[in-house]
Amino acid sequence: MAMKSDSTPPRPRSALARLLPLAVIGVAAVLGAVFLKDVFSFEALAENRQMLIDFRDANYLVSVVLFMAIYVAIVGFSLPGATIATLTGGFLFGTFPGALFNITAATLGAAAIFLAARWGLGERLAAKMDSGQGAVKRIKEGIDENQWSMLFLIRLVPAVPFFVANLVPALVGVPLSRFVISTFFGIIPGGVVFTSVGAGLGEVFARGETPDLGIIFEPAILLPILGLCALAALPIVIKALRGRKGL
Repeated sequence: MAMKSDSTPPRPRSALARLLPLAVIGVAAVLGAVFLKDVFSFEALAENRQMLIDFRDANYLVSVVLFMAIYVAIVGFSLPGATIATLTGGFLFGTFPGALFNITAATLGAAAIFLAARWGLGERLAAKMDSGQGAVKRIKEGIDENQWSMLFLIRLVPAVPFFVANLVPALVGVPLSRFVISTFFGIIPGGVVFTSVGAGLGEVFARGETPDLGIIFEPAILLPILGLCALAALPIVIKALRGRKGL
């Protein structure tokens, strides 16, 4: 008598199970926009700055862990206040290691959104693009051939919203490791700039002013970032020129 095999094919995930993480993020983002817009603000940071400094001085390691956990939650659930969190990291921990804490937490939060999007939509969409024909297939192949360059570009270009830069790679089948590496290194320039602004908040608070967040568009800062963008885009340009010449 033949024995029945215990191995059964995995059951496909239901649409509800696949979309639940994205739904949770969406609901949290809406609730955060309504109820937390005044919690994570420059005014709130200014009012509570001494309490934060005292807590940091008394509990440094706990402060680092709590700060990074809050930062990951802000990014992962698309809550308002990512810029304020970056400034706070600089204010509490200095440009370094504040920038390291900020960039690491932002990368972890971005990875959470990436995984939620890939779980809900990315795997199926990438499979459909792989099996597609014509323009859709060519677009997917073009993205695959230039993944590193494209990933660094969307991180370096200041005009690309952070949330969009987290979603698009998940929807075109980018591997998690490649996404994490490009996110961590790609956000370093902007992360260091805003963290350094946060490190100087003590003087800003003393003058009763608000920080100049437009500093990233100053020529001395913007031009090097644009140079990095051009460097990231160079492989794409070279491949395009070779393709036209038939090399």
